[in-house]
Amino acid sequence: MSYLPSSRFIYVLFFLIFLSACASSVTKSNLALKENESAIYEIAVAPNVSYQDVVDSLKTVSEGMNFVNPANFPIGENMKKRGQNPVGVLETHTLCNLGFGAEIMMDHPEFVVFAPCRVGLYEKLDNSKKMQLYLGLDRPTYDLKSIKNPTQRAKKAAQALEDHLIEIMKKASKGDI
Repeated sequence: MSYLPSSRFIYVLFFLIFLSACASSVTKSNLALKENESAIYEIAVAPNVSYQDVVDSLKTVSEGMNFVNPANFPIGENMKKRGQNPVGVLETHTLCNLGFGAEIMMDHPEFVVFAPCRVGLYEKLDNSKKMQLYLGLDRPTYDLKSIKNPTQRAKKAAQALEDHLIEIMKKASKGDI
């Protein structure tokens, strides 16, 4: 005689599988939400990529994506001139794409306080207590949260701007040209 599970057992089994799937998706949603709550998007530079590789890649990749680099600020070097001693690289690279930025500023001229976009290049200790080079972005979508009642056009442009900047950062973190 073969054993067939009761329909009650099958329902309980499906219910447990369903609960497990729900818990997993809630956890993933919460993680994504926490990442998007931060004003900073950060990515570690690959270990085999040098500082100069990152700087060259930022310049080349951003220009290829119709961004300009109007200024760089060697904050760490200026701190040293004042007698402060930062550890490692500490600088800001500004990137601008007026195609996206203008879309936001046409509806919200006050957004100009966040322009141009800033990508930080810095070193800090990683989880294994070794110095690691990082790229960090002041996220335009987060900045837009400071604007009262942003338009859909501004939201769309800020997201596109952020997506392009993250793409630039990802390539630069690998030293792509």
